Amino acid sequence: MRIGIVLTPISDHHLRLACQVGVSDVVIRYPGLEYSDLADQKARIESFGLRVSVVEGYLPIEDIKLGGPRRDAEIEQMKTLVRNMGRAGIGLLCYNFIAGGDWARTSVDEKGRGGALVTGFDLSALPGASSSTADLPSADRLWENLAFFLERILPVAEECGVTLAMHPDDPPISNFQGYPRIMNSVEGFERLLGLSSSPANGICFCQGTFAEMGVDIASNIRRLGSHIRYVHFRDIRGTSSRFVETFHDEGQTDMVAAMRAYRDIGFEGAIRPDHVPQLSGEEEGEAGYTTLGRLFAVGYMRGLMQAVGAAE
Repeated sequence: MRIGIVLTPISDHHLRLACQVGVSDVVIRYPGLEYSDLADQKARIESFGLRVSVVEGYLPIEDIKLGGPRRDAEIEQMKTLVRNMGRAGIGLLCYNFIAGGDWARTSVDEKGRGGALVTGFDLSALPGASSSTADLPSADRLWENLAFFLERILPVAEECGVTLAMHPDDPPISNFQGYPRIMNSVEGFERLLGLSSSPANGICFCQGTFAEMGVDIASNIRRLGSHIRYVHFRDIRGTSSRFVETFHDEGQTDMVAAMRAYRDIGFEGAIRPDHVPQLSGEEEGEAGYTTLGRLFAVGYMRGLMQAVGAAE
């Protein structure tokens, strides 16, 4: 296992901090379609002794999900991105099939331990679906759109040495303001794997989202096994309809058992902290992606890795 991190922004200061706390891998956001932009970003990060191993987030795939008019054009863009990643030696692309947006929260200023700010979700706080969502595709149609996408992109990914890792719907509910959701259960991920036996068809095991599903984390790490190619290491308290984020050491998941399960399945990819609390002194920054909480998380993760390794 290698500890990865998202840096917001990717500054010299944040790159030095990542090195100092023992991070080895940096996760970057969608770099666009120009190879030179990807190569330049990779070279800058590598100059600090770090590696770029994952591209994740802000992918131009909304019409792929919904079967919209730009679907075929977006598939070609994704092929270009995968080819650029293969050329640059970046081996994992994390994506999701959350139609109509991305991960969602209803609050970003819940009070956590010691007054740290954490994000939260409460389904009852959301307005009902608008009439404009009436013509959205069904869940069955989303599955068809996903199969269409994978059929076209996985051969390119295999050729380029790139793995796709599907992130679950967050929150993992069946419908979000009129938009259907399909990656909201362990069974959904098994269905994903059944769409293609390609080795490039993998899973991002986001612990917090699987915890929101109410499943046992360690046993489901073992259940999905070698298909887990990337990990978001985080925790929550609550259920899919109402939860708050937590520090990594105070949520509802047995994090020692989770880390032991990754060891037992032979996981060797990047594992990164995600959605951390905002600590005192951090008045600015994207909720869940401020720096100090991630530094705390990295230290906690390194301790867990050493502990389960020593127990072998």
